[in-house]
Amino acid sequence: MQHLAFRLILGIIIATPSLSLAQSSEFGNWLLYFGNKNINDKLNWHHEVQYRNYNAIGDMEQLLLRTGIGYNLTPGNHNVLFGYGFVQSENYIPIQNDKLDIPEHRLYQQFIAKQKAGKVRIQHRYRFEQRWITKDFKMRFRYFLSINVPLSNSELVDKTVYLSAYNELFVNNTETLFDRNRFYGGLGYKLSKRVKFEVGYMNQYFGTSSRDQINLVTFVNF
Repeated sequence: MQHLAFRLILGIIIATPSLSLAQSSEFGNWLLYFGNKNINDKLNWHHEVQYRNYNAIGDMEQLLLRTGIGYNLTPGNHNVLFGYGFVQSENYIPIQNDKLDIPEHRLYQQFIAKQKAGKVRIQHRYRFEQRWITKDFKMRFRYFLSINVPLSNSELVDKTVYLSAYNELFVNNTETLFDRNRFYGGLGYKLSKRVKFEVGYMNQYFGTSSRDQINLVTFVNF
């Protein structure tokens, strides 16, 4: 079961470029890396890189770099974090093939709470962002709810295939409160205590439009 699922994930990763190219420009590909370093029993260093493409790869939509220092309120279950993010967006100009470069700087604060219900792992994340986009200043609140369900073992231990799903709601501080909603479902493989891989599908809904992405994700704890 484990080897079959691992080969399935690998096959989807290899097939992703051809799948994305077969779609219209509304189907993109995100390559994501999430890292976490435990400094001591209380402090941790979070860092991530997200390379988002309009298509399979090479037509960049956005590059996101995010880092932060977290503090464990309780061991492994409740964490507060303060961080900084830099976002470089390349947005297409309507009716043209040219792109407009939009840099963004963010400060953010978040609280994560984790719990278990049977073998289901549940995570709540509340994030507040202060965003400097060129000459504009905006604020945004995000609520993220995720679940992980081990499939090949009763617990999420080494060499376990698992189901991953989340929903994240974005709310602005402007008259138009709704910003977007992200829904994700995927299949993961926990290689070891330090490394996990996921491949999945994500839909972003913006109120009047939506976009679909294939997500290829790597998690590293060290």
